[in-house]
Amino acid sequence: MRIIILTGLLALAACAPEQTTIDGEAAFMAQCSACHGRDGRGNAAIAASLAVMPPDLTLISDRNGGTFPQDRVMSQIDGFTRGAHGGADPMPHFGDGDLGPLVMTSQDGNPVPVPAELLALSNYLQLIQRQP
Repeated sequence: MRIIILTGLLALAACAPEQTTIDGEAAFMAQCSACHGRDGRGNAAIAASLAVMPPDLTLISDRNGGTFPQDRVMSQIDGFTRGAHGGADPMPHFGDGDLGPLVMTSQDGNPVPVPAELLALSNYLQLIQRQP
C-alpha cells in the first residue's frame, strides 16, 4: 500500500507545474527605476524630461485609503487598463512583452494565471509602501 501511495504522489509531483521565483526588486530596477527612481518615488533623473511626471509608487496604498490594490497595480503595469502609448498615461505597456511564465494565484477562491514577473513587481511595490 505504501508503494502505491508513494508512486501516486511521485506521479502527481511530476505533473505539477514548475514553480518560478522572480526577484521583484531586480525586475523593478531593470524595468521601472529609469523613470520611477531606484526608490520608487518618481525622482529618476529622466523624470523631469518626461511629459508626465512618474508618480511616487511608494504611496499607492496611501492614495487608495490604506489598502494596496494589487489587481489594479498589475493592470497598470501590463497596460490592460490603459490606452495607446502617448495618451493620458504614456507609461510603456509591459504586457506587450514577455513577462515570463505563468504562476497560479487565487481570486475569490478561483485559480487565476498571472505572469510571474508581473506578480513579482506588484509584490515588490507592496513591500515598499510607506506613510507620507
